[in-house]
Amino acid sequence: MKPFILITGRSGRIGSRTAERLCNKYTILGFDVVPPKKMASDELFFKVDLESQESINSAFKTIAEKCGKTIASVIHLAAYYSFTGDHPEKYDLITVGGTEKILNGLKAFTVEQFIFSSTMLVYAPCEPHEKIKEDSPIDAKWDYPLSKIKTEKLLRQRHGDIPLVLLRIAGVYDDGCHSIPISNQIQRIYEKQLESKVFPGNLTHGAAFIHMDDLVDALELSIEKRGQLPHETVLIIGEDKTMSFDELQRKISLLLFGKEMTTIRIPKFIAKIGAWVQDKLPFFPNSFIKPWMIDLADDNYTLDITRAKKLLGWSPQRSVEATLPKMIAELKSHPAAWYKENGLK
Repeated sequence: MKPFILITGRSGRIGSRTAERLCNKYTILGFDVVPPKKMASDELFFKVDLESQESINSAFKTIAEKCGKTIASVIHLAAYYSFTGDHPEKYDLITVGGTEKILNGLKAFTVEQFIFSSTMLVYAPCEPHEKIKEDSPIDAKWDYPLSKIKTEKLLRQRHGDIPLVLLRIAGVYDDGCHSIPISNQIQRIYEKQLESKVFPGNLTHGAAFIHMDDLVDALELSIEKRGQLPHETVLIIGEDKTMSFDELQRKISLLLFGKEMTTIRIPKFIAKIGAWVQDKLPFFPNSFIKPWMIDLADDNYTLDITRAKKLLGWSPQRSVEATLPKMIAELKSHPAAWYKENGLK
């Protein structure tokens, strides 16, 4: 019998790709509020609401009856995430509270590993010549990474005998893009919007990313090496080269139009006024950029992934720079489909 892997957030993009990769070696147990589009023949899926301890307990009761009480690894991906700023209470209800309820449900089981998908955004930003390491200062600035910090603290206090892996993950993308920041940046340039030509932050700063397949590689290796990792392991998972905002702008415009565009830095107060107008006034289309994001425009995340290389034998095999041509080619070939796939209007 194959070992059992529990994936929360099973129907999401990362959960689906992870299950697809692992289903030949492990029997997947999936938790989500909606069923996945595809499942292996031996997978067990449970409709679970992370706000309900009763829902979680019911799923674990069935698992114990059908599969026994040993789980090789829990990959905890389910969390609340929103760029709109709506419903901030859901971070505590779903991300923090849901994790606590999962731990409660696992008390009756032998669990060989618990992997939590955290984020690089828990760290204080750094200068481009610096690199963030696992023990770098923590300083989250908005609800999403703050909820991850709270959940990490909860897990450290409550994981007990279960070996814990905290993966602090960069922004995830794939060949079709599926990254909200990148797809919106491409859209602004593709449509030649005014916002594509201006930026309120330091143009030499940028955010790190990670290709979906490289992330799944890291998850798979974490499970394979679960007997070798420390009882508490923190790993940064991301590309070790960060493209600056200006480099992204130039690369995207070159791929779209055959020439590099020049981006002008504008004062933050002007950007906030523009973002507020687009966000609040009814005759403007909804914009991805919200006023609160302007204060984060100077943030830079450059990552040191030495520990992941050492403990997992992992390093990213892809990069944003090398994948952008695939994204842009797909956009040019099927614009409407690309917009729909990336949730753009």
